Amino acid sequence: MTTEMQEIAITEEKPLLTGQTDGAKKLKTHWRPCGRRPQEHSVETPHGVLHVTLHGTRTTRRPAILTFHDVGLDGKSCFSPLFKFDEMQEIVKNFTLIHIDAPGQEEGAAAYPTGFQYPSMDTVAEMIPSVLQFFNFRTVIGVGVGAGAYVLSKFTLANPDSVEGLVLINIDTNARGWMDWAAQKLTSVTSSLSEQILTHLFSQEELSANTELVQAHRDRISKASNLINVELLWKTYNSRRDLNIDRSSCTFKCPVMLVVGDQAPYEDAAVECNSKMDPTTTSFLKMADAGGLPQLTQPAKLTEAFKYFIQGMGYMASSCMTRLSRSRTTSLSSSYSMDGSRSRSRTLSQGSQGGQMPPSPSQTMEVSC
Repeated sequence: MTTEMQEIAITEEKPLLTGQTDGAKKLKTHWRPCGRRPQEHSVETPHGVLHVTLHGTRTTRRPAILTFHDVGLDGKSCFSPLFKFDEMQEIVKNFTLIHIDAPGQEEGAAAYPTGFQYPSMDTVAEMIPSVLQFFNFRTVIGVGVGAGAYVLSKFTLANPDSVEGLVLINIDTNARGWMDWAAQKLTSVTSSLSEQILTHLFSQEELSANTELVQAHRDRISKASNLINVELLWKTYNSRRDLNIDRSSCTFKCPVMLVVGDQAPYEDAAVECNSKMDPTTTSFLKMADAGGLPQLTQPAKLTEAFKYFIQGMGYMASSCMTRLSRSRTTSLSSSYSMDGSRSRSRTLSQGSQGGQMPPSPSQTMEVSC
């Protein structure tokens, strides 16, 4: 396969293929274009096999958009509503999307046997370079939610030259303290696994209202054939180590957008993470009426913010911004310092009119929209 740009028109409306059978072919060669449908792959890594779904336009001129889901979700349930959103199609047409499922978390995955040693969060992060190598991508833009945000952060810290930008939704960079550990132990006795995970995913307001989204995920999680796998990931995430983010050391070398819903379970954790980040390379988006999973409840606003973020990295400069500009209650901007190893300007600009790129002060962006 040549290194020239090759495009694949993917029909987003077609559902992702479900499950990974025991006889699934474990591909060991590099990915090759083969058809118009989303493509599922079993990618072998030094620490086991990852289920990966690829779709979008294949181009070596841009980084791939690589996603990683939260506990209780998979790539499909976590990101399909966002990337199938109408106004997101402009991005989908210009980037390759790579959705990674954590080990054993894909829909229909076989349950792990009793006593199976699930990989740590650090180990899961170490599996990602094999995915980039498999698809011949040098760099990515990471989009992670919850546990996925943590994993992508670990990957970025270990491989700074492989990540051009990070979108971290509901990030918690801290290890569990003793009080958190004790509370979790008590909750595990008094609540079912599905209820524990729902409390992790949704705000108290959403749980009290028992919204349709909460009901749908409660039903999906409780009936999952791989529930034991979900529990293993849940325990592993709760055993995570501190990321040791420090503003003074400029921990992340790429632009980062932190996203959290107002009143979301990890709102305080995201605010704390923001306080530790370099304000010249970080934007903080707090979304009103978004609940615990803004990519599902507010895809329009998140799409618009994501477009601005990509524009700030030098891509899709001609993209027109409209929806968020009209609905925004606060006008703001954030400029990114230029990394010495990168040549393109990094400015995330949000003016009062879509598409305008006003001068931006060096400060952390914080907006409720």
